[in-house]
Amino acid sequence: MKLPIHAALACLALGLAAPAAADEPPGGVPLAKHECQRACLEGYMNKYLQAMVDQKVGDDLFARSVRFTENGVELPLGNEGLWATASGLGTYKFYVPDPETQMITFMGTMMEQASSSAAGAARAPEPVGIDVRLRIDDAGKISEVEQIVARPDRPLGGAAAGGDGTPFGATGAAVEKMGSPSPIFLETVPESERMSRADLIAVANQYFEGMQRNDGKGYYPFTDDCLRRENGMLAAAPGGQPGMRGNPVMTCKGQFETALKGVVTGIRDRRFVAVDRERGLVYSFAFFDHRPINWTWQLGELFKIENNKIRRIEAIFIRGPYGMCSGWSTYQQCRSEEIQDVR
Repeated sequence: MKLPIHAALACLALGLAAPAAADEPPGGVPLAKHECQRACLEGYMNKYLQAMVDQKVGDDLFARSVRFTENGVELPLGNEGLWATASGLGTYKFYVPDPETQMITFMGTMMEQASSSAAGAARAPEPVGIDVRLRIDDAGKISEVEQIVARPDRPLGGAAAGGDGTPFGATGAAVEKMGSPSPIFLETVPESERMSRADLIAVANQYFEGMQRNDGKGYYPFTDDCLRRENGMLAAAPGGQPGMRGNPVMTCKGQFETALKGVVTGIRDRRFVAVDRERGLVYSFAFFDHRPINWTWQLGELFKIENNKIRRIEAIFIRGPYGMCSGWSTYQQCRSEEIQDVR
């Protein structure tokens, strides 16, 4: 950001350094190391999502060395993946900014139009669920883009589509139907009760620890009113509320104690990519392996944590090849079940 001439001269006259553009959106070369706070980071995400719709990659927003992956595959930025097919912004928007690492994550929806004849007749734009992570470098440019896109199933030749190839149905439509994030996610934690970054990540990781190779006797740190949504569908809640297919769901803790036993054979490449201490939020990427059926989930998962317990969980994920990696980890990290605090 350029200072007005009179302001710059005043700084020089007083022997002061010109202030950095800490809370301004991208647009100019910063005078010092670029650092963003909440509103600034959310501004970058909004600009990124709009750039996908516009199919415009420019030096004003992106570093020349920017790296891009979609669904675990590294691709050229600007004309592949959702960049080639995005037709509009969605309505569901959930941001987790992390000023400490200068990263911002997003869970929500975009509109996509599949126009290839391989899918039969041209389809109307339809919502897709997305997880996105951006890293902002010292020059104030987006240097890393990682995203998961959960698309509806589009069979070859225009056959009838059904869901998105998973038991959850069409993810984008289900997430859109939610309207907006639960207000509980956005509640500010009193400063005296805020947990450290390491402690928030440790509690979120207990969800993964409790799930993998579960025998119903583990440590399950859920609040009594814990609620979990997966791909827009209610998966756990108190009071026997109806979930997918209209069946009543169990509580978060009750599922772990009685139902989710031995469901996954491993949860690995646990990358905790954004922490919002002010709101008690942790955003993670991970892989759930199901060895007996040769199936792996690639997911973005969001946790709301209060007083060392998980109160809300929201996830968007896709089915991938068994054993796949994120494209951002070493082979050893990909195979590991240890915490990775990505900075």
